[in-house]
Amino acid sequence: MLSGGAGLAAGLAAHAQWRGRVVVLGARCACSLDADKYENDPELEKIRKERNYSWMDIITICKDKLPNYEEKIKMFYEEHLHLDDEIRYILDGSGYFDVRDKEDKWVRISMEKGDMITLPAGIYHRFTLDEKNYVKAMRLFVGDPVWTPYNRPADHLEARGQYVQFLAQTA
Repeated sequence: MLSGGAGLAAGLAAHAQWRGRVVVLGARCACSLDADKYENDPELEKIRKERNYSWMDIITICKDKLPNYEEKIKMFYEEHLHLDDEIRYILDGSGYFDVRDKEDKWVRISMEKGDMITLPAGIYHRFTLDEKNYVKAMRLFVGDPVWTPYNRPADHLEARGQYVQFLAQTA
């Protein structure tokens, strides 16, 4: 778990990573999918059908593949929330999602090839690459994609209020 916020450096792997607490925060992890066969993976298809993930695309985040790389990396690392769940399936490479716990401290989630995560609507989070500076991920959505990030503070949004209410019920 990461504590503090101001002195947190992007991409540092030296911090402890703790997946167990993220379930309490509403995030769902499906680990150990076979990323090498994502195009014909029955387990992935099962997850997509069960959760109604009807839309997907692939993004590669590295200097030579992502247009406006520096700008995008800064945007991904800015603390924000979305009005819809954020679903990512790591097909190659690795990185970190940072989420806030109930005490507003950072929890770092290490993501690597084969990992899938669902961050609930309204959770403050950010994403950063690790020292490899490369990740290829499938982005999944229920319905049409909405890319709008709402930078913190965004506590006035209904999705945030619903998420805070969810956290209070899990106390």
